[in-house]
Amino acid sequence: METLRALKRRIRTVEKTKQITKAMEMVAAAKLRKAQALVESARPYAYKMQEILESLAGAAALTHPLFEKREVKKVVILVITSDGGLCGSYNTNIIRRLNEELGSYVPDSVYLYLIGKKGYEHYRRRRWTIREKILDLAGNLDLLRVRSISKGLTDLFLTGEVDEVKLLYTRFLSTITYRVTLENLLPIEDPRRGEEVSRRLEYIFEPSPASIFDDLLPRYCVTRIRSALAESFASEHGARMMAMGAATRNADDMMEHLTRLRNRARQASITKEMLEIVTGAEALK
Repeated sequence: METLRALKRRIRTVEKTKQITKAMEMVAAAKLRKAQALVESARPYAYKMQEILESLAGAAALTHPLFEKREVKKVVILVITSDGGLCGSYNTNIIRRLNEELGSYVPDSVYLYLIGKKGYEHYRRRRWTIREKILDLAGNLDLLRVRSISKGLTDLFLTGEVDEVKLLYTRFLSTITYRVTLENLLPIEDPRRGEEVSRRLEYIFEPSPASIFDDLLPRYCVTRIRSALAESFASEHGARMMAMGAATRNADDMMEHLTRLRNRARQASITKEMLEIVTGAEALK
């Protein structure tokens, strides 16, 4: 059994750790509330933008390079991970899903666009080509930064350097749940299939379709990426809040266990001292 002094030292250490994890849980909860507000404001706009543009993609008069489907020889995958740790298996789940996807390609056919330090740290010494890394967003949805990311990806597609752009992020479902999601960003999907044809709206273009879509399509890509970032940030903070909450509860359990051991050690020490006193008294008789 550990000494009483050692047990007291361990209890103090666990108590300090608990204070840290509790504080981090509260910070994550505050950040989660802000991120949830961003998700709730971004989703309707993103859904409507995608619905309109995919519907317009079915218009007979429409031709635009961002709708062009071609033989896929090279792909770029935009991957959103976290900059910080202490968020449970959040980054591990994203990397596992990305590895599953990468298993379908040879290294020369894929570029990685990495947002977040954890993704970059994992892939920087591996065989996959990192085309771009963004390591300092830290929950910041600055529109200029998002536009820069979007422009880099669309330029790769428009110049023909890549034939497909994919987006890997975590879709926020609730405080305790998220879903790792892989979606196609470019080319924009054509909705002309099955019963959707009969529900497609007829559009009269004014001005020309080309000028309308030259303006709208870059905004579409920015909206998709910004929405994915908001979803990922909310998922990250939810995962961190849950991880720190679990760590705090584990600290409580450990403190309870160590307190019992300390009480037993104290009782054993007192019993030993009493036995020594009684033994000494008996020896004096």
